[in-house]
Amino acid sequence: MKHVGKIIAVGMVVMAVSGFAFAKNSALDKIKKSGVLKVGVKEDVPKFGYLNPSTNEHEGFEIDLAKAIAKKIFGDETKIKFTGVTAKTRGPLLDTGEVDLVLATFTVTDARRKVYDFSDIYFTDAVGIMTKKASGIKSFADLNGKTIGVAQSATTKKALQEGADKAGITIKFSEYATYPEIKTALDSGRIDAFSVDQAILLGYMEDSVMLLPEHFEEQPYGAAIKKGNTELLNLVNGVIEDMKKNGELDSLLAKNGLK
Repeated sequence: MKHVGKIIAVGMVVMAVSGFAFAKNSALDKIKKSGVLKVGVKEDVPKFGYLNPSTNEHEGFEIDLAKAIAKKIFGDETKIKFTGVTAKTRGPLLDTGEVDLVLATFTVTDARRKVYDFSDIYFTDAVGIMTKKASGIKSFADLNGKTIGVAQSATTKKALQEGADKAGITIKFSEYATYPEIKTALDSGRIDAFSVDQAILLGYMEDSVMLLPEHFEEQPYGAAIKKGNTELLNLVNGVIEDMKKNGELDSLLAKNGLK
């Protein structure tokens, strides 16, 4: 019995050591060891995530939020690597580990929560629609039989289709990889409207276009993280919570023209 007791005791020690080793190899620990936080961000969304061609620097609200997270991890907001993503590529880049988290106007849905862990919501928007002033399209009903440009893999198409079904109109869709491509298609007349979240559309406003008065389905944004990376998720939530409490989140929204 003494031998059995010793074996059990040794086993418990081994398990404890193994558990410690596992904790030290968590996603957050690996990020700390790498010395850099890899973040997937938009590069074509003014106010949120934008690669300024004049400075070749990333700027926007989600860029500032990513820097705050990096500062929490390393004590230095510059220890960060930005990777440009689209609505179609942000998930796969997270899956492969090329990015540690995604801050890219990522709408949180029940279906997406089954695939990724999401942080607390840091911004809530709604789907809007942009048209050319000269088109004569003044309302959603005027889009009956028209073509709307949307981003690939975005939630926009579903929200608009539900709206069209309720309104009793028929709409068509043309999907594009990036927002500048959709805006170009609108300008050239290849599509009749450009639809995405309203705050994103504001970054593409100019004198020749207008936003329709209708909007569709709330779009809550959260940071996406691989399933099971609980330490990193908790840290991100802590940063968001602290920034909400001390007013820094509101300050960043105001700084980027979102408040």
